[in-house]
Amino acid sequence: MSPADPTGTDMRVAAPPSAAQGVDEHTRLPGDPRATGSSRHADGFVRSGKVRDLFEVGDRLLLVASDRLSAFDVVLPTPIQDKGRVLTGLSRFWFGRTADVITNHLLATDPARLPADFADEAGRAELRGRMMLCRRAKVLPVEVIVRGYVAGSGWKDYRQTGAICGIDLPEGLRESDRLPEPIFTPSTKAEVGHDENIDFDAMADLVGGEMAEMVRDVALRLYRRGAQIAEEAGILLADTKFELGTAVDNGELMLIDEILTPDSSRFWDASDYEPGRAQASFDKQFVRDWLETQSWGKTYPGPELPAEIVAGTRKRYVEAFERITGASFDRYLKEDVVAR
Repeated sequence: MSPADPTGTDMRVAAPPSAAQGVDEHTRLPGDPRATGSSRHADGFVRSGKVRDLFEVGDRLLLVASDRLSAFDVVLPTPIQDKGRVLTGLSRFWFGRTADVITNHLLATDPARLPADFADEAGRAELRGRMMLCRRAKVLPVEVIVRGYVAGSGWKDYRQTGAICGIDLPEGLRESDRLPEPIFTPSTKAEVGHDENIDFDAMADLVGGEMAEMVRDVALRLYRRGAQIAEEAGILLADTKFELGTAVDNGELMLIDEILTPDSSRFWDASDYEPGRAQASFDKQFVRDWLETQSWGKTYPGPELPAEIVAGTRKRYVEAFERITGASFDRYLKEDVVAR
């Protein structure tokens, strides 16, 4: 993805994971019920993305968030412990806080809601905190991106053109400055290679004018809601990406995939915020910064992450979970509830 490249989503994958993303038995685990030895999960498997594995369960779709981490469009060989549970728990929190803005696809998170033969006892334990049983949707062919600050690729664009994704901005903005108003900057969804920024008219050509207006309105409302709640927790939402689709059963516009997580957003600590420089973040920029110091061509396979980078990444993800939700991550791991 990228507002400023914050992340990718894994509702799609450029090619079979084993070929394009290097997703083998090592990078699937933990969090993939195919590894539990149960009788039915392989039959329902749809595909693996960079982070999530998708399964058909009757007329529903099961999304399972693994501990895989991708950077520069490559799934890295080293998992981040409990990362998938952070993404799922945060998404559950945000789906609840934004349900009045737009309907979402989440139906259930309890493994007991799955068919008895889908996974054995060990598989169900692994699914706790990671799974979302969802309504099916036809995914819109655009990345729905909102930016509230000048950062990442947006900062590069602004320095070169005085605009971000073709949207003219005031002169004199510094790196990390808050924008006068959040801006909607869609991009294509490339099945191969990188997404490309497009303007609103190009998006309307892809999805239709009325749908484009609805998507822009919803995206800006979601961003403002998320930014307000995050700022109350001392976190700034610099930019984020949403996935939207239309429900297969009735065509309703829905929020799908994940929402406002460290994998889909750029979060900054408000207490450390200082315009005029890049900001420390609660997302995988920590890993990207380390990777930039390595002799690596940004192609598969990526380098193994050292223990201190794994621990530092996990710490940042967990801190984002706890500060935003006000909940205990330890309790989430033990009881599968988002609560203190």
